[in-house]
Amino acid sequence: MKLAVISGSHRNGSESGKVARYVQQQLTASADVSSTYALDLADNPLPLWDPEAPQLTDKWARLWSPISAELTASDAFVIVAPEWAGMVPAGLKNFFLFCTRGELAHKPALIIAVSAGAGGAYPIAELRMSSYKNSYLCYIPDHVIVRNVRGLLNDPAAPQSPDDERIRERLRYALGVLLQYGKALQQVRASGAIDLPRYPFGM
Repeated sequence: MKLAVISGSHRNGSESGKVARYVQQQLTASADVSSTYALDLADNPLPLWDPEAPQLTDKWARLWSPISAELTASDAFVIVAPEWAGMVPAGLKNFFLFCTRGELAHKPALIIAVSAGAGGAYPIAELRMSSYKNSYLCYIPDHVIVRNVRGLLNDPAAPQSPDDERIRERLRYALGVLLQYGKALQQVRASGAIDLPRYPFGM
């Protein structure tokens, strides 16, 4: 399978980017993963969506088509979302507005929320509520909240504290579950039951 990791912070040098790189490293080491794709919104900022974007005019095609192709080829996703003022960053919500061509449809995703303090729950609720309807993304029941992130995952090879070890174990578990959903939902997409041309938007 191919896995895509989306780092939802549009701040350069972000802690979310650190978490996303650690996750990609773990996925690359898995026997079930043939390749990975990383989209860091700090390195690949998308302009604000506008009504021309779904038509893929020349401007939008040059920008979105390479990303769309990578997402379409992916079987599962990890969405890393920092909590900014109790919300998901605008750039990450903007990203989902572009995903209307079936790139994410009927594929599983794991949400990893990131907080510099003891927060992190709000991005989970926000993404589960408002980012799946037209993208048809399937969030798995498990999620991970990386709290006090500045002290965690700083050494990719070895944990630096009991909390660091605990979050690494939880990430390994959640990623393992995601991979199994990735295998299972391949069958759903191949079943012939999906009709995106007729039903491109959720209700």
